[in-house]
Amino acid sequence: MIKLGANSVLFAGYDLDTAMRYIAAAGYDGIELSAIKGMCEHLELDNFQHQVADIKAMSEKYELELLAMEEASLDEQRLIKAFEAGAALGIPVINVGPGGKSGVEEDFGRQTELLAKMADKATEYGVILCVKAHVGSVIDNTPTTLRAMELISSPGFGVDMDPSHIYRADENPVEALGAVVSRVKHVHIRDCVAKEAGPGKPELQTCGRGNIDLFGYVRVLHEAGVDVAANLEVIGAKEYELAQCATIAAESRGYLNACLKACGAR
Repeated sequence: MIKLGANSVLFAGYDLDTAMRYIAAAGYDGIELSAIKGMCEHLELDNFQHQVADIKAMSEKYELELLAMEEASLDEQRLIKAFEAGAALGIPVINVGPGGKSGVEEDFGRQTELLAKMADKATEYGVILCVKAHVGSVIDNTPTTLRAMELISSPGFGVDMDPSHIYRADENPVEALGAVVSRVKHVHIRDCVAKEAGPGKPELQTCGRGNIDLFGYVRVLHEAGVDVAANLEVIGAKEYELAQCATIAAESRGYLNACLKACGAR
């Protein structure tokens, strides 16, 4: 089953209660909590124990499943806190980036060793550590993702597939997903207009406004029969008005839900 959620980073300029309220209003099944230091810390890992009761209450109030957490970095101490928070909140997936520099073999070896080590740690806490191909990092396309999959056998490791980064790596995201879907445990999803530079302005990351075949992407997930959360991840909207953030969330959910229905997933 494919569950639709939204990363609270879209509402970085607002508190978590507001983010949950509008994500629920848009019709999502759940939420990914942003714990990204320096960008959006709706979940404060240094103080998460004091948030657990409130977050659980909000999750119940808005009927939003806690689908994932994005911690982003591969800092070992922060990741242990993320695993602890995930276990306390019942969050199954912790998402990070691979770090390092693209094309530097030494970096690739170091970062994949660290991912393997932390994936084993994740298992101890009953969570899964997911990493996605990220432009400019050691894992930045399908070949490097496949290499990481070969090197990391831990059951606590999974692939987080983000079609926007694969698209910007000048690959076909639909074909790329098929190549790695056996290890996909999470999906960060957004659209993208251009292959150069970043993912674009927040409104251009809205699903359906870009050039990625998101219907084909969803179809591959459905046909593979994976149980996975697909969380909308739109960045850069911290200064946006609440109505703009809510519009991006609602439009994206409507588009993705239509894709799910069209391929028989709902």
